[in-house]
Amino acid sequence: MNNSSNAARIVRAARDWLGTPYQHQASLKHVGCDCLGLVRGVWREIEGSEPEPVPPYSSAWSAIGGRERLIEAGESHFQPVPSEGAQAGDFIVFRLRRNAPAKHAGILATSSSFIHAYDGASVVESALSGFWRDRIAGVFRFPSVGDRQRGT
Repeated sequence: MNNSSNAARIVRAARDWLGTPYQHQASLKHVGCDCLGLVRGVWREIEGSEPEPVPPYSSAWSAIGGRERLIEAGESHFQPVPSEGAQAGDFIVFRLRRNAPAKHAGILATSSSFIHAYDGASVVESALSGFWRDRIAGVFRFPSVGDRQRGT
């Protein structure tokens, strides 16, 4: 499978989660998930089993101690990509407040939209407006797409 068809597969998998109710710490398609749970579920569909267990976390999990847990996970399990090189199917991480740890995530669906889950709603596809673009803290490519780009 080539890079563009695998990226399209990631976007299709993410879109299949649309409408899944928000549920903190969950990762079950059509049952419940949070933003990390969405990415975890798509990972399982595209890559196989999750690379490590996710410990329980509070809604302020990244704010405690100032660690960049989402960035660290992206760097450990995905291929980092410069923001200007982002493409459909990439995992994107957002910093909701300046100088605060990143604590929101989604999957880029097109150059102008992304799929994410947030409290009080469900999994939705939202415009990648200036508000969101200004808050991008990291972009990461799924290994199956990155490996094919590198020819491995």
